[in-house]
Amino acid sequence: MILNADEILKIAEQIERNGITFYEKAAERFQGEEESTLLSLARMERNHELAFAGMRRDLAEADEGLQALDPEGESERYLAALADGKIFDLNADPVALLGQRESVKGILELAIEMEKDSVVFYVAIKDAVPESLGKDRIDKIIKEEMDHIILLSGILSSLER
Repeated sequence: MILNADEILKIAEQIERNGITFYEKAAERFQGEEESTLLSLARMERNHELAFAGMRRDLAEADEGLQALDPEGESERYLAALADGKIFDLNADPVALLGQRESVKGILELAIEMEKDSVVFYVAIKDAVPESLGKDRIDKIIKEEMDHIILLSGILSSLER
């Protein structure tokens, strides 16, 4: 299976849409600071989705057929596993992932895992995007996702005290 940059960026957009839905639905279960934090995370994910959509537009305008330099085929195998749902299922309903988790703690633990999965994916795709089409934006998104993990971990720690 060969994925081009447009397909990779579509996957990235879907990851972000899943995150938006997850955080918005999780926020509905709470009030106050927890609700505000979850809605803030949803807005951040929306900004990431828009960034990836912008990269796709730039890619279409530049009309560049991008292929990652990957002589060992590791990125291709990773992306194929991702597309097959072996790493995480892009088609999984984010609301269903919430399941019966009624506590903020349970939701935050799941959110941290989802953010980690996103970081791994974005690191894997980064080399497929040239500097001219926004590689620096992917670096920025990776940092922001890592910041989300730190934020969520901090909230989780404060709940456990």
